[in-house]
Amino acid sequence: MPSHLDPRLLRAFVTVAEELHFTRAAARLYVAQQALSRDVRRLERELGAELFVRSTRQVTLTADGERLLPYARRVLQAQDELLAAFGQARPLLVDLNSPGLGTGRRVLHRARGLAPELELMARYESGLTWAAAEILAGRLDVSFGRYAGLAPALRAGLEQQPVRYEPMALVLPEDHPLAPLPEVPLDALAGETVYAGAGNPRTPEWTDLARRLFAGRGIEVAPPAPLAVGEEEFERLMAKTRNPVLVVVGFPAMPATVVRPLVDPVPLSPVSLVWRKGLVHPGLRALRRAAGLVAAEEGWLRRPVRGWIPDSDAEVMAS
Repeated sequence: MPSHLDPRLLRAFVTVAEELHFTRAAARLYVAQQALSRDVRRLERELGAELFVRSTRQVTLTADGERLLPYARRVLQAQDELLAAFGQARPLLVDLNSPGLGTGRRVLHRARGLAPELELMARYESGLTWAAAEILAGRLDVSFGRYAGLAPALRAGLEQQPVRYEPMALVLPEDHPLAPLPEVPLDALAGETVYAGAGNPRTPEWTDLARRLFAGRGIEVAPPAPLAVGEEEFERLMAKTRNPVLVVVGFPAMPATVVRPLVDPVPLSPVSLVWRKGLVHPGLRALRRAAGLVAAEEGWLRRPVRGWIPDSDAEVMAS
C-alpha cells in the first residue's frame, strides 16, 4: 500500500464513479479523457485494486470501487474545508434556473460584493428538480427554487434557506382578451388552458404548483409539449398555441407579449436557496448572508395579505 495518495487521483476516481462515463467525467474536470484514464489507472496500481469494470458500452464500479467511494468523498470534503479555511476555495457553482430571472441573480450579485475574493460561477439548469440531482451528484453546489416540490429522496440529501415569496404572473399574447387588464384575477382564467411546463423533466415542481393553484377554478394545465429552448422558439410556440404561460412577476418581457400579475388571491412561488448537506464553502456562507440581506431589504419574506401558497410550502418557508 502507498504511504500517501494524491487527492487529484481520488477526485478523478470520485468523478468517474458519479458519472460512470469517462468522457463526461473528463469534461466536468476540464481535463483530457486520456489524462483522466491515466489517473484512474495510477490509483488502481497504487491501491492494488481494480476500481471499475470498463466495456465499450458502460462503466461500473467493482466491489473495491464501491468500498473506496465513501472514504474518497470524505478525504475530498476535508481537503475542500481545509482550502476554504485558508482562502483557497474552489469556485462555487450557483444555478440561477434561467437567464433573466431576478431572485437568484440579485442574491448572487450581492454575494459577489460581500466576498469579491471568491469565484461564484453562475449556471442555468432551468428547474430545481434537475438542479437538485446535479447538486447531489456534485456537479452543482447551490440552486434556487421550490423546495417543497422536490421528491423526499432528493430533499433527504439537501438543506435550504427560505429566500422569497415571489408573486406569480402570466405571459399573454399582446392581443389576448386579458392583455388589456393591468392585473388578471384568477377567476378570469376560468376556461383557459395555461402552460406550466407539463412534461418538462427539469421542472415538475413548477407544474405541481400550477395544478394546486388551478384546482377547482376551472383552469386547465396545458398538456405536455416539446420543450422550447431559446427565446425565439418560445415566442414561436406561444404564437402557435396562444396559451397563457404561468411565470413569476420578474419574467423578462418578449416581443408581442405582455406580463400581467395574478391577483385575487395573489399566488406565490416559494423560493429557497438549496445546497447539499454537509457543504462547507465560504461562497455558501456569502450567499446565505446575501439572501438574508436582500430579503430583509426588499420584504421578500413578508406574505401579502391575500397571498396564496400550499400548506406544505408554507411549512417549509416557515422553517
